[in-house]
Amino acid sequence: MEQDDHRILARRLDLFHLEEDAPGMIYWHPAGWRLYRQLEEFIRSLMRQSGYEEVQSPQLLPRSLWERSGHWQKFGDNMFVVPRENGRDMALKPMSCPCHLQIFNAGLRSWRDLPMRLSEFGACHRDEPSGSMRGLMRTRGFVQDDAHVICMPEQVEAEVARFVAMLSSVYARLGFDDFGVALSLRPERRAGSDADWDRSEAQLLTAARAAGLAPVLQPGEGAFYGPKLEFSLRDRQGRSWQCGTIQLDFVLPARLDASYIDAGGNRAVPVMLHHAVFGSMGRLIGILLEHYHGRLPFWLAPVQVAVMPVAEQQHDVARDFLRRLVAAGLRPELFDQAETLSRRIVDSHDLLVPVVAVLGKREAQDGFVTLRSKHGQWAIDRDEAVARLSRISAEHGIELR
Repeated sequence: MEQDDHRILARRLDLFHLEEDAPGMIYWHPAGWRLYRQLEEFIRSLMRQSGYEEVQSPQLLPRSLWERSGHWQKFGDNMFVVPRENGRDMALKPMSCPCHLQIFNAGLRSWRDLPMRLSEFGACHRDEPSGSMRGLMRTRGFVQDDAHVICMPEQVEAEVARFVAMLSSVYARLGFDDFGVALSLRPERRAGSDADWDRSEAQLLTAARAAGLAPVLQPGEGAFYGPKLEFSLRDRQGRSWQCGTIQLDFVLPARLDASYIDAGGNRAVPVMLHHAVFGSMGRLIGILLEHYHGRLPFWLAPVQVAVMPVAEQQHDVARDFLRRLVAAGLRPELFDQAETLSRRIVDSHDLLVPVVAVLGKREAQDGFVTLRSKHGQWAIDRDEAVARLSRISAEHGIELR
């Protein structure tokens, strides 16, 4: 339905906008950025718990690096290039994988250092055709929850299982209890030998099955350097969205001269797993907005609580309650306009705020607050209200019940 288009919802909720003279680039507004950062911190925390070290790599890199990696030959037409008079052209990165190998290569590594898990909220730029762009779903500038595991071949199965467990948990918390999975196999244009592809396809399929997956095979759809598992979410409108991926790569580490000292004291080439749970951060937000018709779960809502004094005499106690909610890590907003309470409640509903906190004369005197959600209303001690709302948000609760 048109009203569920994420671009229309973004205008209604004041989340972001685009400009005609900057096609495919997103201007995030305060409410939209609060949602964005909530998702970012959510996945960052899980990555840290799973043993990943966060890094940051440059945006502008030499063309020679992209030629060595093979990306120039594959993606050169879609890269934003900065020509230089000395012939050493630079380009904005379309992905972060060569950068993470450069970080790996900056030190002498041994088998004891592996697996090395690196993550980055990597800002990427791709010169997409103008007709292919649609709001957040496809843009020229985007950020990925990018991660790479550099490891020994015998560690691949355990690392794929680790990723699948994390991805399953994340999707369930976002409200997607089921997802589709496909294994994309060697494309016609590819790097690496047939032996490399035979090995990587067989190993990734074995790892997927060991992780409890039964992927549908997709011949010809793999990345140019390796096969990949693709994970698709089905929204409430029955549409399928490809989000997460994990790719097994025997090619890129060798191309960029990555190596480690194995247990026998010999130099060996590692393998690399490329993966993302969300994919594009912005695109996931677009999917969530349309999936929930804008009524995001409590823990994700840009404004979680609308704090409403009934009359001017309750403004001070309302501001105090707002400060306590903010101190507890919540995202409240004060609705103290010179309008009737019922009008302000309607305004909060139009903005799809999940919880309304009403503070009138009785609440102010007795230390209570009246909380309202679509499931009803409760008079509750203000300390208890802060603790309860904070707990629901921290536990990724859907809404107050």
